[in-house]
Amino acid sequence: MYIVYGVSGCGKTTVGKRVAQLLSLPFYDADDFHPQVNIEKMSEGFPLNDMDREPWLTILANQIKEWHVEKGAVLACSALKKKYRKMLQSIDDQYIKWIFLDVTIENIAFRLEQRKGHFFKKELLASQFDDLERPESGFVINANKDIDTVINQIESMLNPPKSEVGLIGLGVMGKSLATNLLSKGFHVSVYNRHVKDQEEDIAKNFVETQSKTHNVLGFDELLPFVSSIKSPRTIILMVNAGKPVDSVIEALLPILSKGDCIVDGGNSHYLKTIERQKYLEEKEIHFIGAGISGGEEGALKGPSIMPGGSKEAYRISGRFLEAIAAKDKSNNPCCSYVGPNGSGHYVKMIHNGIEYAEMQLLAEIYHIQRFLLKKTPEQISDVFSSWKASGNSSFLLEITIQILRKKENDAFLIDKVLDKAGQKGTGGWSTVAALEIGMPINTISEAVMARNLSGMKTQRNNASEIYQFKKQKEVDEVVLMNHLQKAFQLTSIINHAIGFDILQKASEEYRWELNVSEIARIWTNGCIIRSDLMEKIADLFSDKKDTSLLLLPDIVETFKKNLDSLTYSVSKGIEAGYPLPVMSAAVNYFLTYTASQSSANLLQAQRDYFGAHTYQRVDKPLSEHFHTDWKA
Repeated sequence: MYIVYGVSGCGKTTVGKRVAQLLSLPFYDADDFHPQVNIEKMSEGFPLNDMDREPWLTILANQIKEWHVEKGAVLACSALKKKYRKMLQSIDDQYIKWIFLDVTIENIAFRLEQRKGHFFKKELLASQFDDLERPESGFVINANKDIDTVINQIESMLNPPKSEVGLIGLGVMGKSLATNLLSKGFHVSVYNRHVKDQEEDIAKNFVETQSKTHNVLGFDELLPFVSSIKSPRTIILMVNAGKPVDSVIEALLPILSKGDCIVDGGNSHYLKTIERQKYLEEKEIHFIGAGISGGEEGALKGPSIMPGGSKEAYRISGRFLEAIAAKDKSNNPCCSYVGPNGSGHYVKMIHNGIEYAEMQLLAEIYHIQRFLLKKTPEQISDVFSSWKASGNSSFLLEITIQILRKKENDAFLIDKVLDKAGQKGTGGWSTVAALEIGMPINTISEAVMARNLSGMKTQRNNASEIYQFKKQKEVDEVVLMNHLQKAFQLTSIINHAIGFDILQKASEEYRWELNVSEIARIWTNGCIIRSDLMEKIADLFSDKKDTSLLLLPDIVETFKKNLDSLTYSVSKGIEAGYPLPVMSAAVNYFLTYTASQSSANLLQAQRDYFGAHTYQRVDKPLSEHFHTDWKA
């Protein structure tokens, strides 16, 4: 509803009709709804009092309700006092736009002199200005100008420049991404739901912090939010994975237009992303599942982004994602089209799996030094700092160095942290996804199991009391430390090789045509697993995209020189009584991977014995399968 108001003679009717034409809405003049007694009173030169106006305003208020239910309308009405305007406010104030025509008394007097047949007497003009209470909100238009100038003013106010991109969900990551978008010069609309006593004025407060320096609009209603964005629209969802994503999509669908694009920037499961894209394609809405890594700081300063969806969807929305992404060493965005449907979220899932194992690896090496070698956290931090300086730098190593130096009341804070780790599920998803395509995932699955075991704190305490194993304390510290850095390096390489092998197999299985060199490149900055090793992997894969990392000449040479360091470190750690799930998993994976003869021949014979699953023979073609009665 648009209400054009002001003193008589200000041009309400003329302006109102032009506004109605501009907006394709019906026009109504409030004077047409006056009771006859009011018309007669004004014609006789007597001003209306509040008692006269009350039935008139009540009629208009009821009409406004009806017009709002239909398609809206433009109403020209004097509404000089605040209480009159309050009476007209019969619908939610977000659906009424007030347009005040501001004129001088001299201008009005001149206009009235030019009119014929108007029942309003010139002598009542002073009382109109006496009654007028100027508005505190809404649009104020200088109506002393010609009609075209007035309409141009109104049009520019009613149709402000639209935002280029929208974002839904102003949690920690959502706020950071929105701020990032604004810092790149985009006009942004943000939306956050309004829940009393829980989430109140989130969008409004965000706008207040940003609007002085950036072009940002805030909403807690979806319709005006969507309407504020240019078509074809890009709307980024930063809401919790699962049902919240589906709920927002369903709420958006009735108000989106054909060709708009939704970008899910949360940690959604790739199978749900495939399902959502198929569903939205039927509605002629584009969809991108974008893995985003980097945490709060990365989202603010530049994350690594892994978008998957149709190429047309990326054509519409990719420029926003590339603009806010981190930059690699060549200043290219750490964001690139990954592949179709759920590939982006699949790649992010494997990223998180690698992350799980890298974190556990650092925890194991810290644990050996802290409890077997009795080093202080600060001494361990110094060791890690030296490793960083020697070409093994990574984001996770850097934060571990800082964590180990942190003190609270002169005591190291790490020693006060309970040894019980949480998880959000993506590591477990990686394990299941690898099993579904028949791929080993040793380091990642062991990292997930280590977190699960850490959660059994009470049972572990009880078991420790029952068994009371004495841990070996005699170990050559110098020798172990010489081996440990190389063991760390090799375990990390094996972990990354496992992750990239899974991506290559998934690409083949799902026909995604993933470019692992490009994936490694967009992981070189912004994301949690960025590292010197990742830089090297991106370069190594640039010419050999379909080869396992462990078969590349540079990597082969590294393992031939240093494998003993990994086996020594694992054996000494376990011998001393300290668990090394990821490091030992790496050793077992590598020894099995490089063994021409494994123990699987007995496994297959066992399967054939109890299940008649058949087996192949070393002395026959692989196309032939055999079954034996092993009891005979």
